[in-house]
Amino acid sequence: MPTADRRTVLRGLGAAALSAAFPESIKRALAVEPNIVSGTINDVKHIVVLMQENRSFDHYFGTLRGVRGFGDPRAVMLSNGNSVFQQPNGSGTLLPNHPPEPLMGYQFIGDLPHGWSDAHAAWNNGNNDGWIAAKGTETMCFVDRTDIPFHYALADAFTICDNYHCSIMGPTDPNRYYMWTGWVGQNGTATDTVASPFQATNPGTFTLAVGPSTGNGVLPGGPVVNNDEQGYDWLTYPEQLEAAGISWKIYQDIGVGLDPAGYEGWTSNPYIGNYGDTSVLYFLQYQNATPGSPLYQKARTGTDIYNNGGYNGGSFFSVLQQDVMNNTLPEISWVVAPQAYCEHPTFPPNWGAWYVSSVLDALTSNPEVWASTVLIINFDENDGFFDHIVAPTAPISAAQGLSTASNVNEIYPGVPNDATGYPQGPYGLGARVPCMIVSPWSKGGYVCSQVFDHTSVLQFMERRFGVINPHITPWRRAVSGDLTAALNFKHANTAKVPLPNTTNFVSYVEGDALLPVTQAIIASGQQPAKTLSIPVPTNPVMPAQEPGQRLARALPYQLQSDAVADMVDQDVKINFGNYGAAGAFFHVRTAEGALNGGMGAGPWGYTVEAGKTLSDTWRPTSGSNYDLSVYGPNGFYRRFAGGLGPNAANLVVRAEFDVGEGAIAIVTNEGAAQALVIITDNYTGNTRRMFVQAGESFPIALELARTSNWYDVQVTVESDPSFVRHYAGHIENGEASLTDPLIGRSES
Repeated sequence: MPTADRRTVLRGLGAAALSAAFPESIKRALAVEPNIVSGTINDVKHIVVLMQENRSFDHYFGTLRGVRGFGDPRAVMLSNGNSVFQQPNGSGTLLPNHPPEPLMGYQFIGDLPHGWSDAHAAWNNGNNDGWIAAKGTETMCFVDRTDIPFHYALADAFTICDNYHCSIMGPTDPNRYYMWTGWVGQNGTATDTVASPFQATNPGTFTLAVGPSTGNGVLPGGPVVNNDEQGYDWLTYPEQLEAAGISWKIYQDIGVGLDPAGYEGWTSNPYIGNYGDTSVLYFLQYQNATPGSPLYQKARTGTDIYNNGGYNGGSFFSVLQQDVMNNTLPEISWVVAPQAYCEHPTFPPNWGAWYVSSVLDALTSNPEVWASTVLIINFDENDGFFDHIVAPTAPISAAQGLSTASNVNEIYPGVPNDATGYPQGPYGLGARVPCMIVSPWSKGGYVCSQVFDHTSVLQFMERRFGVINPHITPWRRAVSGDLTAALNFKHANTAKVPLPNTTNFVSYVEGDALLPVTQAIIASGQQPAKTLSIPVPTNPVMPAQEPGQRLARALPYQLQSDAVADMVDQDVKINFGNYGAAGAFFHVRTAEGALNGGMGAGPWGYTVEAGKTLSDTWRPTSGSNYDLSVYGPNGFYRRFAGGLGPNAANLVVRAEFDVGEGAIAIVTNEGAAQALVIITDNYTGNTRRMFVQAGESFPIALELARTSNWYDVQVTVESDPSFVRHYAGHIENGEASLTDPLIGRSES
């Protein structure tokens, strides 16, 4: 990937100067250049995954410069005509809002509903309008740069992914099962089809003593959609790595023990243990592993703060740092934080920032190791916090859309006569969650807007070490990328970005004061401050996003969608084309519910694998008007509106894109009379008006140089106000670029 020129870099850095200085941990990480040997992913020697807890992307980064956040110019419109940001709240609406309390990065806020049923209710079959009814008004709260400066500094220094989703519309454990195993078990079977080489002889004799099953499906083979933690038996990725001779390890504190009886030990002291988040320990093969065996030594050991009596936070990282300094860091590692430092909403996000910073300190303590390391910082799920992007999902039936990829094991079948709140529905993807790729290969303050989920982490490991996970479904492989687009393995980015010290981040708010958490508080296991109650704002306004653009990674997308209105058959056909190297999900909505497509009332989802096409047809349920909008990744947008009656405008607009030559739109008047056509470029503000005779065609050249290959053009007809053809998106040419100039409404 060619490096950006100086002017592009300066434009992309934009508001980075707002950060007076990066933390020392980030400065050290930035100072090390990647060890480029082959210029490929094979130069990566170590992959480290640090999965934190329960925050949505908009909740953390909705105001971050350049990402698709609160300033998204192509956010979906709800059926009532409101923006998705205007979430229904009884008879009114509620916008994203920043709590009025100071120092939100140090506040304790409540845990919101985040299970299968409420997550699906918020998603609401793709309408994405049920957040407040399902989660409560606090779902709309967010934090910003002043609250969580370390997180924003990481994004300014490295690469943030603004289209990374949790894997399942559900809670922590099933999302972590996706990270460690690629799925949540098979539909309707008791055991995995792939035998574990480390399976206990008789795993069924061991039962995890954490309560009875609540009817979440077949056990121990799954599927699992909640936090039952009953004990499961399908193949996990660490077992595959062990069989393939790839070194791996889980770094954690053992709390009061990693035997089943001790898994819940974190409840007595949230400053120790792993919060029950090492989810492979809910698998029978790990529970039955004996001391000295690979699964025991690499997954059931760790630091021992409780028994050593020290409660010294620094010792959480002693094993990791020792391995880094001794050049024995495994090829693949997972790091699991105690409850107090995992960023779960019942504890402050800046406590998590201290933990992340300490992990980064350990990894950068040996520059030779860091030079060939990729650290992936992601979050397991969104808790109950709102995110405005509609997640890609596999269609249950043709009434909900189509897919060129099989949806096998992507639809939860539900439980017959189920009264526990686990109805049939797609597993995921779920809401967007934060993800940052921190590595010498990801420096520069980039954003990567390819669609990812937790299985993308496994796919990245597959690409590097060749150990293929058998559970990732065809649909998920089509939709979710492998994270390689977030890094540049060929060229070192030497830009010196101007990163707060996290030493005092483990503090809490009392009145107007910020007080440090003492060793006495940690030893007692107490939460030092009460949980904050967030009021509903009386005069809500839409929050502003930081102005300016951000450097953007090249993406593998080349997408197209056109519509043909058939005046004879009285319907509209939309074609979806994918001419890129990665599959894509198209989300289709109709205004006012006036159309039926595939026998359903919408919204609809269309998954199109690379190199394939799809089409579907819509017919008005009353009258003869249609109004359909198509949303795709990275701001891809189409709107097709008009009428099918005898006086309706009948223009066909066909977009043609060439990565080398640019873009044009061909407009053809297929009506019987002359039409006055109005063409508006929403980036430049330029408008053209021209008469087009019946049967005549003309091209519209799109000027892309000043917009970094972004286009946004609208075609209307003066004689028919209902007619709209709106085309917007980004043309990829294999090179790094800049983010959408309309995000945050900034032309800088």
